[in-house]
Amino acid sequence: MKIKNLMEFLNKNPEDPQSPPEGESRASAGVPQQDDNIVYIENSRLETVSGNASKNEILAGGTQWVDAYMGDILISLGCLDQSSINKIIDYQREKGLYFGEAGVELGLLTKDDILKALSRQFGYSYSGADTAASKEMVMASAPFSEVAEEFRAIRAQLLNDWLTEERKTLAIVSPGAQEGRSYFAANIALSFSQLGKATLLIDADLRTPRQHDIFGVAGRVGLSALLAGRVKMEELDNLPDNVPSFPHLSVLSCGPVPPNPTELLSNDKFARIVRRLEEYFDVIIVDTPAASYKADVLAITSIAGNALMVARRGYSRLDDMKALKKTLEKARALPVGAVINQN
Repeated sequence: MKIKNLMEFLNKNPEDPQSPPEGESRASAGVPQQDDNIVYIENSRLETVSGNASKNEILAGGTQWVDAYMGDILISLGCLDQSSINKIIDYQREKGLYFGEAGVELGLLTKDDILKALSRQFGYSYSGADTAASKEMVMASAPFSEVAEEFRAIRAQLLNDWLTEERKTLAIVSPGAQEGRSYFAANIALSFSQLGKATLLIDADLRTPRQHDIFGVAGRVGLSALLAGRVKMEELDNLPDNVPSFPHLSVLSCGPVPPNPTELLSNDKFARIVRRLEEYFDVIIVDTPAASYKADVLAITSIAGNALMVARRGYSRLDDMKALKKTLEKARALPVGAVINQN
């Protein structure tokens, strides 16, 4: 799949008979929903951790040559003691099972325990069934689902078509609220961190911030405090929160919601903050407010320089997407593509 670069359908003339009538959504206008150039993400199809585990997608491989190391990990996680390890090894030899399978059959381990251990062995982020973090983080809570694979496909295209040493900051934008913008920003940031890239997620939605809730971080001090001068630039190095269980990922939350978000985002401090952070991170993903707050989006995207548009199938309006593209052009921000989010 390729990410739609928007030029084809957003640049159509209003008189183009193939364009939907004004005020009508792409879905309601009867425009075909399947397009090889558009990536679809369907929230309702998110698989649960237990659902993934029941398919035995993990237990069937990988443990036969690293059994001892898996045991060490499970001890460090507090899942087993040495006596339990010995019982599992004896049962494993008797039944000819993998270490993890033997532990589950004996009732000494859960499949979630095995997923946690394998995530340590193979270097991917897995939040676990007992995590306090939001299940919206599909890249961590259901890393083997179809939705997670779609995020990996998008990541691969961004690596190929967007990310360079000079272009490492990407704003995630959408025409309105409830279109999946924060959900997408969280998961694409997490997907980059799973490659071992130092990744920062900035919550620049100073009106209705969500990233502190999605990741379960405190969010007491964040971007708003920086922009207001309540935190010195010299302290910026230590400000982004490292997210537990997610190596290589940091989150700079909004902080307290300010009364003057547009003014804060429009001053030169925001540009200086982003430029400083680019010295420390390989990838920076910026969550933004809805484009109905045009001045905010103009300020953010003009600094980011690149933007990816998120729309919701059957909800977002084509004319609103066109208006958003014009906003990006006014900000001189490159629209690197679009993603349609399905419910």
